Amino acid sequence: MPRFFSNKRLIILLVGVIVLVALIAFSLRDRNHANVPEQAVKDVVGFGQSLFTKPAHFVTGVIKNIDTMLNTYEENKRLKERLDTFASMQAELADVKANNVKLRGIIDKQEDLRAYEPIQSTVISRNPDQWEEKLIIDKGTTNGVGVNMAVMTAQGLIGKVILTTPFTSTVELVSTENSNFRVAAMVVGEQEVYGLIEGFDRQSRQLIMKRIDSSFDVKKGMTVTSSGLGGIFPRGILIGEVTEVSTDDYGLTKLAYIRPAANFSMLDHVMVAKRSAIVVDGTDGGNSVDAKGGR
Repeated sequence: MPRFFSNKRLIILLVGVIVLVALIAFSLRDRNHANVPEQAVKDVVGFGQSLFTKPAHFVTGVIKNIDTMLNTYEENKRLKERLDTFASMQAELADVKANNVKLRGIIDKQEDLRAYEPIQSTVISRNPDQWEEKLIIDKGTTNGVGVNMAVMTAQGLIGKVILTTPFTSTVELVSTENSNFRVAAMVVGEQEVYGLIEGFDRQSRQLIMKRIDSSFDVKKGMTVTSSGLGGIFPRGILIGEVTEVSTDDYGLTKLAYIRPAANFSMLDHVMVAKRSAIVVDGTDGGNSVDAKGGR
């Protein structure tokens, strides 16, 4: 017996087991409050969990916010595409309504200035030195593309074909500095107001519509479309919106600044308008040629 009590390690072990059993039995009882040791353990464990869970929740929240932003970006992109298409359709509808009024009393109308066959194509090349002037698409004469055919996007008019090969075509943009580039256009309103798109203001990045009869009331916010009268561009293609109206240097006619509907800086997919009616050579309103651009 004395040897048993002399073994201190064994005594400490037995005492520890007894205390542990007592604590377990005590903790198993139904209690409304934790004792001091339990409180200490729970507080320490809770503090440790908070050190890990708060950063985890923060990272999870950041990831969730990024995911939400990406989803919002994609949704806004889709909505913007729909709005662009809606703007084009709205301009076309306004022109159709005005055209229908005129056609009610006409029976023998044989040629529609609006009719064309769309040729879908992709931009394959763009020279940095002529970024605002020209681009090359992947459709040519083998696909039915001809010189002087109008080129557009879902947003609106961007230019015309000036050179073709069997498999590619060069497009001159409306934003060109070529003074010979003209588009027969009209302001859509209660009355059709005709004029010519002649020039592009680099500073304001707007088209300039000239030769507008001074007797007509053209206001800011009005929609401008192609008139179809020049012989190259089909009627009713959205061009842009009037932002400013003034008189020319001689005070005889008005000129208007037009915010383009299409974004000339970001062009990837375009559409060539193969007209069923004849087109003209050179500027919009020159000599007659066939739809392939031959004289």
